[in-house]
Amino acid sequence: MRIGIIGGGPGGFFGAISAAQANPKAQITILEATQQPLEKVLLSGGGRCNVTHSCFEPSELVRNYPRGSKELLGPFNSFQPRNTVGWFNKQGVRLKTEEDGRIFPVTDNSSTIVDCLLNAAREAGITIKLASRVKQITREQTSKSKAVFVVELIEGAIEKFDRVLIATGSSHQGYAFAASLGHTIVPPVPSLFTFKIADATLRELSGISFEDVELTLFDKATKLLVQRGPMLITHWGLSGPAVLKLSAWGARLLHERHYKADLRINFFPDIPRDEVVKQLRTYKDAHGKRRIVTECPFELPKRYWNRIMQSAKIPDDLIWSYITKEQLAAICTEVSSAPFAVSGKGIFKEEFVTCGGVALNEVDFRTMQSKPCQGLYFAGEILDIDGITGGFNFQSAWTTGWIAGLNISKD
Repeated sequence: MRIGIIGGGPGGFFGAISAAQANPKAQITILEATQQPLEKVLLSGGGRCNVTHSCFEPSELVRNYPRGSKELLGPFNSFQPRNTVGWFNKQGVRLKTEEDGRIFPVTDNSSTIVDCLLNAAREAGITIKLASRVKQITREQTSKSKAVFVVELIEGAIEKFDRVLIATGSSHQGYAFAASLGHTIVPPVPSLFTFKIADATLRELSGISFEDVELTLFDKATKLLVQRGPMLITHWGLSGPAVLKLSAWGARLLHERHYKADLRINFFPDIPRDEVVKQLRTYKDAHGKRRIVTECPFELPKRYWNRIMQSAKIPDDLIWSYITKEQLAAICTEVSSAPFAVSGKGIFKEEFVTCGGVALNEVDFRTMQSKPCQGLYFAGEILDIDGITGGFNFQSAWTTGWIAGLNISKD
């Protein structure tokens, strides 16, 4: 049996290795368009490679996927992060879990993972062809019950395979191959990005971080999405896990709105607004002679409290005993529902994630085989699946690659 793997990324390599282990007699070839296989793995996690996440309950795990959560539940019951950790351990790669649940190699070096996958592929007898850019894939029926996939390379060479796994990530060529073989492509748009905020005073606060905030996106008066978590102020706007999660869940909504929306930030999501007002009044009664600009009643960075003073138009010499009801309400708003205008998207350099791809209802997730094209399989980000940051996108690639490999190699 001849098996062609189109794409030398995490899904492609894991699919190839899985297929080779399931059927040692299969002739497996990985066709990678570039000179550098597994480049995304090499660059991920700031060069450390966030292999997966320590979420070992499939029903909880799927909640980290804005698209594909329903379809991934079954696959995760077959191959989940615990299996990923076990597989790498068997290969001699030790992994560690950080406080936030992200899992990395103990070496803190992504080349550890790349070398492991390359060695496992070579030991399994898999042929790896680099700089092998595919021009087109066609399926030719050789008999009533048998077909062959003809893969034409840019340089003119022809490869023929009995079965093909496409694992080209978010490559537009990969989408074109899938479409030519009968698949619908959900238009791809960016996911996992930071927010651009055109606010000069915010840029001056670059580097300030908050452990837990609640972010709410609005389109005019309509609430669109809410997310919560750590946030970081940058020189272009806002970043951090809360922002990235919001961008992932709102990827298509924000794309449709040209990345413009109203944002509200609650810096104390566990404290109701009326309780914030109460705390301000209590502080006023206890510290009436103190200047407001120098006395922050909340656990906020001093530099950010100064920004609140500017936004609420609090005079430098105003003391707490003379604060008006309107001024107190303005401070409360800046603490519980601070308004910002999102003017565009930034870039999250550690991730390259796309929302969109092969329509999920056209793939059998028990096998990862195409429904309209027998013998064709998919793995990884070419599918309309994407996760939030934290190792979830790699896990979907390992899982779909593993299942695809097991099934593509069956006689």
